[in-house]
This record gives sequence, structure tokens and C-alpha cells, in this order.
Amino acid sequence: MNIHEYQAKAVLKSFGAPVAEGVPVLSLDDVQKAVDTLPGPLWVVKSQIHAGGRGKGKFVEAEAGEKGGVRLAFTKEDVLANAKQMLGHHLVTAQTSASGKQVNRLYIEDGADIDRELYLSLLVDRATGRPAFVASTEGGMDIEEVAHETPEKILTLPIDPTTGVTDADAAQLCDALKLDGAAREDGMKLFPILYKAFIEKDMAMLEINPLIVMENGRLRVLDAKVSFDGNALFRHPDIVELRDTTEEDEKEIEASEWDLAYIALDGTIGCMVNGAGLAMATMDIIKLYGEEPANFCDVGGGANAEKVAAAFKIIMKDPNVKGILVNIFGGIMKCDVIAEGVIAAVKETNLAVPLVVRLEGTNVELGKKIIADSGLNVISADDLDDAAQKIVNAVRG
Repeated sequence: MNIHEYQAKAVLKSFGAPVAEGVPVLSLDDVQKAVDTLPGPLWVVKSQIHAGGRGKGKFVEAEAGEKGGVRLAFTKEDVLANAKQMLGHHLVTAQTSASGKQVNRLYIEDGADIDRELYLSLLVDRATGRPAFVASTEGGMDIEEVAHETPEKILTLPIDPTTGVTDADAAQLCDALKLDGAAREDGMKLFPILYKAFIEKDMAMLEINPLIVMENGRLRVLDAKVSFDGNALFRHPDIVELRDTTEEDEKEIEASEWDLAYIALDGTIGCMVNGAGLAMATMDIIKLYGEEPANFCDVGGGANAEKVAAAFKIIMKDPNVKGILVNIFGGIMKCDVIAEGVIAAVKETNLAVPLVVRLEGTNVELGKKIIADSGLNVISADDLDDAAQKIVNAVRG
């Protein structure tokens, strides 16, 4: 689960991280009050959407002006003018579609005198199975670009979960970020704070880009992006309250209510699979034959007919879907249950696009018989390769 920047900063501040004073704004009526609570003389007006690259983004609407989604204001009047331009309009960034995301919230923050911009993040390092810091002196940039162009400027530091962040770990991070004086003192305190927040709140990722050294020599978290492990949210009702469903795809919201792993994509072939690995393989082979998957959808190993039907209907809500591939290996999941769910969903949705079904595993013959006896226009496939070719050919006509 993702949260907004201002929410992420509030979480980090509760652990003791240094963040600027700021006020979230949900309507123009809140702007004046927000400005009056901040000292100035520099204010930063930030669009709050679940996407990176806001500062370099552009608004779709001409009335939003030429500037991006993060703007500096040197008077209170400028703050209000920028807020009027930004609220309710659609911001396009490198991480959004061409239509952008509507800005429904702003964050007005006290400005800072920046000396240096650094990069710092925490994530789970798959190579070591441990939480790890990623640090670089190249803050304010796309870290993937830094990794490609100058990988020597990035430090990845796994942390031993039995000890947490030691003084030696903190010192190594300070050295990597070239911190000295007051900034080094702040870093020695900040790194254990961030690790504590990451672990206690079951974060999947914590990214601070940039972490700044101000002209007075102190550190400050200038921007923060946080996502949480969805499987651990039951332990954090306070975090669940921060969820902004307006930032999520409606299909993904409905899928979460059915406990389905569903992610909307940009392609034309809908996929319904059981098991994340098989789902990834299914999407790969669709791409291999020249088409693009419209979604990732894992119905899980213990789904019943109702859950399968729900998944099918969610996939069909995507107007870009021109065909559907059902690829099931029945282990815990039984093929006849899948077949019953698919047949029920096809009848209920009056399916008008090609459907290819590949079944294998427990009760596979019964599952195939249910589909064959249904009288519906369902294309049967023998294996994954056969299924992919058939759905691609069917979509292309």
C-alpha cells in the first residue's frame, strides 16, 4: 500500500526524523490557513499523487500553467495562485499514463536553503534476505539512471536484523554520503531512526530523494516515498487509515475485497492464473508472441467458484481487453472449480471477446468436460505455448 508524501513525512516525524513544517491542503479554502501557519519567506507547493517525478511533470490542462507539480512561491499570493492552478487538474509524470493523475491534494511546506542533495532508501535486499540501505551522493536524480551511468556512486548496505543499525553501519553511510560536522551528527542519529520506522511499520520501501544538507549544515528529509507490505497491514490500523482509494485503480480496489492479487496493465489480453510464478510466465509468453498482457491476476490456490467468477468480471471491466487467457494448474485448486467459475462468469457478463482456457492438474478431465458441455464459445488449449498462440491469433482475428 502506498501513501502520500505528507503522510510519509508524518510517519517519519513520529519516529524523530527531521522534516520541514508543512500543511496538507484538500481544498482552496484551506490554502490561506496553511500559508498563515508557516513562517516563509519561501513556501513549496507540492502536488500529492502516487507517482514519482512530480517536479519534472507537466499538467494536461493549459490553465494549470507551464510549471510542474512542485512549485516555489515567494509570496502568500503566489501560493494561492499556484494552488488554484494545480488542484483538480491532471499531472503527467514519467510514472503516470499520458492522461496523468488528478491532483486532489496539495502539501504546502516551509522552504529550505539547500547546500547538497543526497539519495537514501531502505528496502529488502533479495540477495541477502535482509533490510538494506541504498545511499548515494547523487540525490534529486533517478536512482536507476545513476545505477546505470555511475554505479560506483551507490552504496548498498545490508543490515543485520539481530543488531539493527550499528555505529559502524551509520558511520559507513555517513562516509558514503560524505557527511561531516553537524550533518554527520544528524546522520548518526537519523539512520537508526529510519531503520526503526522501516521495521516497526512493516514498510516494503522507504525512499528519501532528496535527503538534503542545508546551508546551516543540518540534514532534512525533503521528500519521502513510503510503501507498506500489504500482508502486514492487519497489524497497522493507523496506516490503513491513510489509504487514498482515489489514487488506486477501481478494479484493483474490488480485487482486494476478494483477496485477489490483481494489477492493471496497459495491454489487451486479460490473464487469470493461479500462482504468481505461473502468472509471470503467462505474461511473458504473451509478450513473446507479440501482444501485451492487460493485467496480472493471481486467484490463489484455494479459490472457489465465486472468487473465480469475481476475478473474471474484474478483468472484463477493463475496456482495453480484447481477449482472455485462463491458465490454471490445479494443485490445491481444482480444475472443475475453475471451470464452474469461468462458465458462470461468461454467462453473467455476456462475454464478447475470445476466451482461451488451459487447464492442467487435479480434476482436469472433469474441468475440461464442464467447459466442453457448456455450449459456450471457449477455445481449449493443451499447454501454455498452445494457449498463448491461440489467444494472440484470436485477438488479431
